[in-house]
Amino acid sequence: MNAQLLQAAQLAWSPNLRVTRAEGDCATVLRRPASTLVGSSLHSVLGITQERARELDARAREDRRAVEFVSTSPGGPPATYLRLVLGMDGEEASCGLLDLGAVLEGAPPVQISRLSSSLSHEIRNPLSSVKMAVQTLARNTGLSDRDKRRLTIANREIRTMERMLWLLSEYGREGAANLDSHPLRSVVQEATAMVAPELAERRIEVDVKEEADLPRVRVDPNRLRPVLAQVLLNVAMGLPEEGRVQVTLRQAAPGQVSLILDDPAAALPPEEKGTLFDPFGSRLARGAGLSLAALRRVMTGVGGEVAAEGSAEPGMVFTLTFAA
Repeated sequence: MNAQLLQAAQLAWSPNLRVTRAEGDCATVLRRPASTLVGSSLHSVLGITQERARELDARAREDRRAVEFVSTSPGGPPATYLRLVLGMDGEEASCGLLDLGAVLEGAPPVQISRLSSSLSHEIRNPLSSVKMAVQTLARNTGLSDRDKRRLTIANREIRTMERMLWLLSEYGREGAANLDSHPLRSVVQEATAMVAPELAERRIEVDVKEEADLPRVRVDPNRLRPVLAQVLLNVAMGLPEEGRVQVTLRQAAPGQVSLILDDPAAALPPEEKGTLFDPFGSRLARGAGLSLAALRRVMTGVGGEVAAEGSAEPGMVFTLTFAA
């Protein structure tokens, strides 16, 4: 769990809208220590207009535990969004504050979470029918070479759509991971097999180097395989034909095992460093723009971590760390 989910602050203020009490994790939520907030005006503490501060004060004095949301920039850009629960604390107006950016960090948008499963289901059914029709046509021995090539392209695009639906479904999934002990090399090999036709078209191989006596890892292979498969394919698509995707499995810190994936063709522009694992936040996140975001979701779900190192120059390294 993200530790920031538990971080909140509490403010109280006088009728002239001066803060009389500041408690909790004000340094994180409001970007200023609590000791510096007392005596300051409410609007300056929250980074809002005086008119908006008066509106919040009026809602608080109704004492109905009203919930309000404000866009705030108390310490200057960038702005953040706060959830305020307003009410009376004795004779003082007060509010509890929660930083929505911290709460939602790494979590899917509500719309994706709610719609992904039903949307995937609705699209999978007709897609399966199309897939069966294409495979039936491909068995016709009287096809011309041109028609065979067309059906090969159709099959490839169908597989692409299936992976995109997997990523959409995985990114929005809310259920707990089904953890078990597995050899990490086997999981990588199974993920590779899922994109074997695409790799074969470009004559690209996945080269796995494994450290001796590597312990098993705790993972949900059913959730990791399709996401890792898309990431491997992303790397492969940046390589020349007959290239090799390099994967290294080794012992990390005590009780941890790392999967290190080299991407020699990818670069990480400075403006994308903060959004690399956000949905649609990076040009590297091919496959509906969700491959890296879904990978982080899966790794978080199994108690692991994913990190990336790179610069504006080609050459990136992804590191997935699992509990042994």
